[in-house]
Amino acid sequence: MSELTTVARPYAKAAFDFAVEHNAIAQWQEMLGFAAAVASNETVSELSGGSMAADKLADLYINVCGESLDTHGQNLIKVLAENKRLTALPEISALFDLLKAEYDKEIEVVVTSASELTDTQTTNLSASLEKRLARKVKLICNVDPALVAGMVIKAGDTVIDGSVKSKLNRLADALQA
Repeated sequence: MSELTTVARPYAKAAFDFAVEHNAIAQWQEMLGFAAAVASNETVSELSGGSMAADKLADLYINVCGESLDTHGQNLIKVLAENKRLTALPEISALFDLLKAEYDKEIEVVVTSASELTDTQTTNLSASLEKRLARKVKLICNVDPALVAGMVIKAGDTVIDGSVKSKLNRLADALQA
C-alpha cells in the first residue's frame, strides 16, 4: 500500500496544482472519483493488469468514463496508461481528497461515544475542536457502549481518549504495577 501511495502522490499533487491553477478543484475531485471507481471495477482492473496496449487501455477508460472526464482528465488517463499506473487511480483520488481538505483547512474527526450525542453536544464539540485544531471540522459520530461513558476523539494523528473504559484500564495497570 505504501508503494502505491508513493506512486500516486506525484500524480495527485500535479492534478491538484493544475486544479487550483484553473479554479476547478471540485470538477477534478469528481473526475478523479469517477475514474477511481472505474479503476476499482473488477473487470477493468483485470484488463489494466493484462497485456493490453497503453493507448487501447486509455481509450477503454476514456470510453467508460464518457463525459465524466474533460480533455485534461483524458490526458491524465493517457499518461497513467503510458506509465502503467492506472491501478493507482483510487489512491490518486484519495490523495487528491486529502490535498483538498488541507487546502480548505478541513479535517475529518471521528468521535466515538458511549451514547448518542445530542445536537447541542455535537455543536459544542465541533466548535471546541475547530478552535483547538484551527480548521473546519467534519464530525463523524459513532456509538460504542463498551466505552461505558465519555468519548474517544480521533483527528488525523491526534487521539483524545476521555472514555471511562480507558481510565479503568489505566487504573488497573497502575494497581498491578
